[in-house]
Amino acid sequence: MQSQVACSHISDIKNDEGLKLAAKYFQMASGTFQHLKSLACSPIVDEPTPDLRPDTISALQSLMLAQAQESFFFKVIADNMKDAVIAKVASRTEELYADTLKLMQKESVMHLWERDWVSTVASKQAGFLALAEYYQSLVCKAKKEVGEEIARLQKATEAMKTAESKGILTSEFKDYLPKITHNFEEVKKDNDFIYHARIPDAKSLEPIGKAALAKPIIPGDKMNPNSQDMFGALLPLAVQQAVSAFDLRKTEIVNREKERMQSETQMLNGILASLNLPAALEDTSGNSLPQSIREKAQAVKEKGGMEVVEQLLNELPGLHQRNNEILAECERMLKDEEESDTELRSKFGSQWIRTPSAKLNAPLKNNLSKYAQMVSTAHSADGIVKEKYEKHKDKIALLCLPEEQLTADLPAGSPVASCPSVDRLRALMRDVDALKSEREMLMGELESNAIDMKAKFLSALSSEGNVNEQALSVETLGEVYGPLQKRIQDNISRQEQLVHDIQLANNEFSKEKNNSSSASRREALLCELAAAHDDYMELLGNLQEGSKFYNNLTEILVNFQNKINDFCFARKTEKEEVVKDLQKDIVAATNQPTPLAPPHHNANQKPARPPPPKMGDNATAPPPHNWSYPPTSTDSQQLPQQQTAYPPYPAYPYPYPPVPNAYNPYGQIMMPPFPPAPGYQGQPTYPGGYPYPQQQQQQQPPTGAYPYPQQQYRPWP
Repeated sequence: MQSQVACSHISDIKNDEGLKLAAKYFQMASGTFQHLKSLACSPIVDEPTPDLRPDTISALQSLMLAQAQESFFFKVIADNMKDAVIAKVASRTEELYADTLKLMQKESVMHLWERDWVSTVASKQAGFLALAEYYQSLVCKAKKEVGEEIARLQKATEAMKTAESKGILTSEFKDYLPKITHNFEEVKKDNDFIYHARIPDAKSLEPIGKAALAKPIIPGDKMNPNSQDMFGALLPLAVQQAVSAFDLRKTEIVNREKERMQSETQMLNGILASLNLPAALEDTSGNSLPQSIREKAQAVKEKGGMEVVEQLLNELPGLHQRNNEILAECERMLKDEEESDTELRSKFGSQWIRTPSAKLNAPLKNNLSKYAQMVSTAHSADGIVKEKYEKHKDKIALLCLPEEQLTADLPAGSPVASCPSVDRLRALMRDVDALKSEREMLMGELESNAIDMKAKFLSALSSEGNVNEQALSVETLGEVYGPLQKRIQDNISRQEQLVHDIQLANNEFSKEKNNSSSASRREALLCELAAAHDDYMELLGNLQEGSKFYNNLTEILVNFQNKINDFCFARKTEKEEVVKDLQKDIVAATNQPTPLAPPHHNANQKPARPPPPKMGDNATAPPPHNWSYPPTSTDSQQLPQQQTAYPPYPAYPYPYPPVPNAYNPYGQIMMPPFPPAPGYQGQPTYPGGYPYPQQQQQQQPPTGAYPYPQQQYRPWP
């Protein structure tokens, strides 16, 4: 980052301020790399990345330093420094670029650089060599050393050509090329015709001095001295726990002592208010309005009087109702979600495997109950505040009256300004004011004591290996708060004696003052007005705290409602996914795959016809069946039993019609009339057959391996 900032400032080499900033940031970048190099060389467990290896960091550090020296080179030119100084600065710049080139050409880091980085560094190294020789030639020219001048210009020319061959020359170097060429040609011509000086060998030239202006600026502990250490508060766990425990002890002591003093102050104020002090001392004339009552009335008016209190009282029911509505909505959402889960659980039974809502929403219900209890408690407090206001609103209304009207409403009293008890009570009231001022100062000291125990706990941890927090805390707290606690106790003890003296003096004052009934009424009314002021301030504070409580609770409840909304939405989404999966399972269970048909259902070839029964003497008759057939009217002649392997058709309750032909074992088939087939010799006949007309028998050869009985057909009747 520092190098990028430096590059943005060096864009204009004629800007003196930019060159200064560029040199500064390049030196800071070089110092940062040097610091990283020292860290990278420290023993580490893992192998560093290529950019953090020592060779890489060394090359980058040298490059930043060379660029810083280059910035100084252009700075000395802009400042019109002597040629000898410029030559030395250029020579140092060339040396730094040469070192950078060697580091960048190492085999371990060569692959890390961009393609033009190495060529640019090489070009700059040769270019600054040429500039160093050029400015040194000007020094020789001033000394009339013509031979050395020619040698240096010749060397500068060769170096500039080398720079041009290594990479692209920038405009700064290109501007010097014609100057070098012109000076070389001119001095060479003068030497050839006039001086005839010997030109020394370039290797024998005296090296140019080097002015190292750029140096690494190593960063300090903080780049910004005003910044805080990010890890300054980071402590060991034992120390952190000890500090937390110490803070609790300290807070407990401070709160306890403050509560003691506040309680004593409230008791003192109550005693003084019951005695109407110091208002009674201000009313010694008996006719004017006491100054304390005047101030109390003015304070009530500045706070807004009764209008502010009544406005706050009227706002409380609306705030309470709003919070109740939010709680009711939260309860409804949780109830609906739980009922939906219960209903689906009873519907799907053991298949409903997601976590029950009653288990998940238990923390939400606990928070809901806690918030409901808070709202209920606040509502009860609202009632107490309202009752208190109704009790004291008449006297508060008197304080809100104009001063003249309030003075007129007070009963007249008797003057007691010259009584000795008045002087005594006034002195005691001054003591009361001093006591209260001291008490406020003690409270300030309690709160302002800042004790840093980190160093002590760290020292104990490093020396003993553990932290005895209790012993160290009690010792330190005793040293710091012990003297304060003694002063607080002394203050409270003096209050007890002061109250006793005030009561005695007030008794004498009351005897001297209460000689008339009007004075007694005036005294009582002044006491009530003083108490009304205190009650008004307390009521106003309670109402403001109540409104703030309700508004803050509303914000908390709205966030709680959003949390419940998110919970219910997530549960609803989960429910829909589970129901969808269950429905898919049910549909998949009902849609069983259709069983495949037997192979013979798909065959196109009909099964072979069964063979006919064997007839003749050697034929084995099948066992008789017990199937019964209905009788037929065949003149008491029975048909032969069926001789087939297939069972007959079931019997019908009515008789078959008479069959006009012989029994067909393959079923009774009605066929159209055909001429009777000619018989062959030896054809078997069925007993009981119907008589047919005698036809001439013809000898026919058998047509198959099995002799089929000749079937006779008869036309349809």
